[in-house]
Amino acid sequence: MGMTIAEKIFASHLVDEPFQGTRVLKLDVVMCHEITTPIAIADLIARGKDRVFDSSKIKAVIDHVTPSKDSKTATQAKMLRDWARRHNIKDFFDIGANGVCHALFPEKGFIRPGYTVIMGDSHTCTHGAFGAFAAGVGTTDLEVGILKGVCAFREPKTIRVNLNGKLPKGVYAKDAILHVIGRLGVNGATDRVIEFRGEAVDAMTMESRMTLCNMAIEAGGTSGICMPDSVTVDYLWPFISQEYASKEAALAEFKKWCSDEDAIYERVVDLDVSGLEPAVTFGYKPDQVKSITEMAGTPVDQVYLGSCTNGRLEDLRVAASILKGKKIAPTVRAILSPATPKIYSDALHEGLIDIFMEAGFCVTNPTCGACLGMSNGVLAEGEVCASTTNRNFMGRMGKGGMVHLMSPATSAATAIEGKMADPRKYL
Repeated sequence: MGMTIAEKIFASHLVDEPFQGTRVLKLDVVMCHEITTPIAIADLIARGKDRVFDSSKIKAVIDHVTPSKDSKTATQAKMLRDWARRHNIKDFFDIGANGVCHALFPEKGFIRPGYTVIMGDSHTCTHGAFGAFAAGVGTTDLEVGILKGVCAFREPKTIRVNLNGKLPKGVYAKDAILHVIGRLGVNGATDRVIEFRGEAVDAMTMESRMTLCNMAIEAGGTSGICMPDSVTVDYLWPFISQEYASKEAALAEFKKWCSDEDAIYERVVDLDVSGLEPAVTFGYKPDQVKSITEMAGTPVDQVYLGSCTNGRLEDLRVAASILKGKKIAPTVRAILSPATPKIYSDALHEGLIDIFMEAGFCVTNPTCGACLGMSNGVLAEGEVCASTTNRNFMGRMGKGGMVHLMSPATSAATAIEGKMADPRKYL
């Protein structure tokens, strides 16, 4: 019987099975940021276990509130900073070098097909775009991961989502995943792996695949996964060129992690993307999805472009292509947060930052701050935000605020009109 990619990764990393269906896996990468890790650090210190299993496999960043906005967040940052220095964690990214974790770490080449990855952050599933099993975990699991380099998971079952056809003009990976979540529901993939397949996925860049996998958690998924292919190899080549004789050799190695043709799936979902429209959420759940045609004309107070979902260079390019030569509506404020310093720098050299600023955007440093309502774009009660982020729960970006999720293209069109607008008319 064939195996899914998740089953292959579990089998190759299995350390123990203490209970039937519970697998203890060896970890390849443990990621840390300053919001969830200090709690784990403090508990390890209290237990007399202030150690790390392998400093080369731990990656740490200050990204959620950066620079710190008050004494509390400064203390959290200091705890992570001191811990990283104490344990000689060389892959620690402090202010100035830091970026949004799920954009920065792939950009640094830290993920490989077949890897197991954990972090105390629900959107760790982003890294499954590389053909890895990547999952967000709680404090206890993070502590064990830091200390022992292992983590326990239930035996995975996989839902295969086939994105068939070609995405139409003006429709992007963000629109596709919103439609998928609308189809599955917020609990439709709970304790499951979502395996993204199909012609549309094959045609996507790594950036777009990361957008897909990033929001697997919004359907309840433990991880989202794409099959490694030549696109994966091309993205990773600057980091792996010394390990393989050629790209073809790397691809042959990576292919062993692809799901077998006769693999068994719990469920298969087929979605023809060729007829999709740009998507927008309504209400307070990410499965409450409508087309832009249905939502057009809804007024907004703020437009936010950034996050681990849509703050990458290709996202900025799409939005800038719509904004070039135009001004945002006088009734809105618009904020751009490139997801990493490199993305910021590349956008600057390409002239994209000029386009955003001339249009009237406030351009901020890389940070998660606005997405979780902590800094750099918090909403007032009753305000509405058109956002390229991943979560629209009540109060997510500020108490009493409403968040509508959408693609960078739709957010750019919305900024111009001051109300939700169809980006296709600007393309």
